[in-house]
Amino acid sequence: MTVLDTRNITALRSRLDSAPGLVITCYCAAWCDTCRSYQDDFNALSEKWPQHTFIWIDIEDSPQLLDDHDVEDFPTILIQSERGNLFFGTQLPYISHLERLIRSVEGADAPVTPEGPRPLAQLLDADTGN
Repeated sequence: MTVLDTRNITALRSRLDSAPGLVITCYCAAWCDTCRSYQDDFNALSEKWPQHTFIWIDIEDSPQLLDDHDVEDFPTILIQSERGNLFFGTQLPYISHLERLIRSVEGADAPVTPEGPRPLAQLLDADTGN
């Protein structure tokens, strides 16, 4: 599975509608050196978990996909399931930290948090007027 981004809304929307796994989103910015170095590792991690949807969002290109939230630092990670948000916050830029986080929230008993944006599919619909 390759990492999706907001340049191809059709592919992103299709994947969000059909994928049963987690949605793992990294909010970054093109100007951020930390983000640029983290992106290759994020892409590689997506290959380990093809059942999950990995999305890279440049907050300057698609700020609406943050809902009413702000990014304090990079990378900021959002993990959603069909039950809601499982994690929303800044991570140290070590892919091993994200890998451990994904493992910790994959189970059905992972707690839902009220923090973070609405489901990305809803935010896409609001942005495209659907």
